[in-house]
Amino acid sequence: MKNLIVACLIVVGGLISSYAQSITGKWKTIDDSTGKEKSVVEIYEKNGKYYGKIIELINPSKPNPTCDNCSGDEKGKPIEGMVIIKNMKKDGSSYSGGTITDPQSGKQYKCLIKTNGTDKLDVRGYIGISLVGRTQTWLKAK
Repeated sequence: MKNLIVACLIVVGGLISSYAQSITGKWKTIDDSTGKEKSVVEIYEKNGKYYGKIIELINPSKPNPTCDNCSGDEKGKPIEGMVIIKNMKKDGSSYSGGTITDPQSGKQYKCLIKTNGTDKLDVRGYIGISLVGRTQTWLKAK
C-alpha cells in the first residue's frame, strides 16, 4: 500500500512540474505611468541561460527609436531587436543572476523574474539587493 501511495505521489509531482510555466515565449511589457502596452519581448533559452529581446515596439514616440542613453556597444542601436535581458539562470521557481537594461534611460539593473500564474511574469530590476528596485508585470502575448 505504501508503495502505491509513493508511486502516485511521484506521478502527480511529475505532472505538476511538467505543467509549470516557463518564462520562454513572447511577453507584452506595460508602461508604468500610462498602464498601456509598450513592447513585446521574446524570452528564449540559449546554452542554459535566458535572454530577452525586444521584437516589437507598440506605438513608439518616433519611428525606429535608438538607445541614445545606452553605453558601450548598445549606444545608438535600434531599440527594436535589442537584447535587454541577459544571462538569467533558473533558480528553483525563479530566474536570477542576469541583468535587464531599460532602453529609455540606458541603465542596466540586476534582474529577478518569477512566474505569476499561467500568463504573467513579475520582472524586477534592482540595484544591489532586490529590496531596492521596481517590479513590472508582463502579460503573455497571444
